[in-house]
Amino acid sequence: MSDPTTSAIVPGARATRRAPTSLRQAWPALLGLSAVFLFEMLDNAILNVALPTIGRDLHTTTTGLQWVTGSYAVVFGGSMLVFGAIADRFGRRRVMLVGLVLLAVTSLVTARVGSTGELIAVRVVMGVAAAMTTPGSMALAFRLFDRDDLRVRATTLISTVGLVGLAIGPTVGGFVLAVAPWQVLLLVNAPIAVLAIIGVRRGVALDEPDELHRAPIDVLGAALGTATIVLGLVAPTLFVDRGAQDGAPWAASLAALVAAALFVLRERTARHPLLDLALVALPRVSSGLAFKAAAGLATAGLGYLVTLQFQLDWGWAPALAALGMLPQVAVLVAGGPFVGRFVHRVGIDRAAWSSAAAVVAGLAVYGVLGRFGYPWVAAALVLEAAGMRVVGVVAGVNVLRGLPSARTTIGAALVDTATEVASGIGLAVTGTVLAASAVGRLTAGGWTAAQTAGFREAVTTGSLVLTVVAAALVAWGIARGRRAVPLG
Repeated sequence: MSDPTTSAIVPGARATRRAPTSLRQAWPALLGLSAVFLFEMLDNAILNVALPTIGRDLHTTTTGLQWVTGSYAVVFGGSMLVFGAIADRFGRRRVMLVGLVLLAVTSLVTARVGSTGELIAVRVVMGVAAAMTTPGSMALAFRLFDRDDLRVRATTLISTVGLVGLAIGPTVGGFVLAVAPWQVLLLVNAPIAVLAIIGVRRGVALDEPDELHRAPIDVLGAALGTATIVLGLVAPTLFVDRGAQDGAPWAASLAALVAAALFVLRERTARHPLLDLALVALPRVSSGLAFKAAAGLATAGLGYLVTLQFQLDWGWAPALAALGMLPQVAVLVAGGPFVGRFVHRVGIDRAAWSSAAAVVAGLAVYGVLGRFGYPWVAAALVLEAAGMRVVGVVAGVNVLRGLPSARTTIGAALVDTATEVASGIGLAVTGTVLAASAVGRLTAGGWTAAQTAGFREAVTTGSLVLTVVAAALVAWGIARGRRAVPLG
């Protein structure tokens, strides 16, 4: 195993493999890795469009529909660290290909689904497949190149493909549902997986033996880490569904804190920890995770509140509400070419914190001014999208720059996990504030003046609470980043 100190100074170094000097040289790999990220974005967007149809076809309750989406998110978020550790030990390419085969097979099985339980089981397996593949797309894209500018450009390309899928997914899904059963929408994952398999097999070389982490897997640490994340993702859902007055969400939160404490204790004392906390504490790594968490927190809260405001407070139809989100979609899709230029001009470290700050500023603008009309909401969405377009690339790259070459996949898994958990917390905070401030049932039509006032006050309160927390994360990330040793 290579010396961790040396690897941290020269991350991603390869002694025997010549790295591509342009994106064109690496096009088969980038095609495959883009297809991996496209699956993650397109799958969620298409499924959300199909949920009403699925509910009618399978006679599913509201809770059942929630678990159709929630089961995937919980399994995906809860198992990323484990599969990141496995990939760093047994090969990133190998684990990704196994996950893609599992994804293709599971997508084909969707055609035979006949009940809610069967669909939830399929979504659980898809969550496992996503955990095996999604973090690896960032790790492998990072490892393809030795230059940070190419790493940023490659990650920007991959994320752009995914964001295009996110943007067009609902529209395409709506047209498909008009002429075909909902199962067809989920079958699209199969050809995407096949495309990814071809690209990864042709363009990504096997890991060199000295690039793998040879220590045995910490099984107890893996169990505690998975329990922490799963409980951390389930608790917000319980807060939104049952409210803060119910004991179940508080019990889940307490269990998550206990599991987290035991996980930290285990990782500090284990001979071969699943997650070396000393590496997580490295300034460049911890600052990047803080920026990703801040962005995830702010984005989740803003997206949730804006959607409710459009349809419940302003009475917009779903189609009009979708049009109202176009400023965000346009910036996310069209902003790709500007990411590399911005990073080149200000530097990757400054780009990371400034873009995270832009996301938080968007939430602040919405919280203070969003009630005064759509132009302020649009301005908030543009600020948030512009920041996300950059931080989604550079913060993750910065985390991987600060890690030894044998830990890049678990580093990518950490980045995704930080975003998933922060998004769950953002939804929990906003949902709890709304539940505490609402007068009557929000989804009922014909609001009274008291209901409207209570909702708007809750939107302002929830937005500003999340703004303060996210801003604190950005400030802490900036402080940590200033302690990082410059990389040559």
